[in-house]
Amino acid sequence: MKILIINGPNLNFLGRRNVHIYGHMTLDEINSQLKMQAKEMGMEVEFFQSNHEGEIIDRLQSVDKFDGVIINPGALAHYSYSLRDALEPLTIPVIEVHLSNIFAREDFRCRSVTAPVCRGFLSGFGWQVYFFALDIMFKLLTSKKK
Repeated sequence: MKILIINGPNLNFLGRRNVHIYGHMTLDEINSQLKMQAKEMGMEVEFFQSNHEGEIIDRLQSVDKFDGVIINPGALAHYSYSLRDALEPLTIPVIEVHLSNIFAREDFRCRSVTAPVCRGFLSGFGWQVYFFALDIMFKLLTSKKK
């Protein structure tokens, strides 16, 4: 099982940006922990981060070798219909994650235009959302093979 983990704009600033909201862990620290967890589960993960919407869309359009995608689109979730359009035709499971509880934040953050075309959505558990998503992805993919 190979999973692509995509992080959108400003997530490369984790650990330095709004730590009271997003926590102290850096994206590299989260990725390192995810890689270890995935290995223990018999999964392989690949990471991609970009501050550019088009690069994320390009990456989504070449997911042939992956069994699933975990995506934190960051602020793109709230307005990017082009990102939604790139997610919608995917035939592999996609789980959208957000570190903060988007429903407890500013009004413009309380909606995700991308979540309706994803298999599931996790929000508000800090860096742990990635680990929960990886566990859920594992269960989705292994139950599918039975």
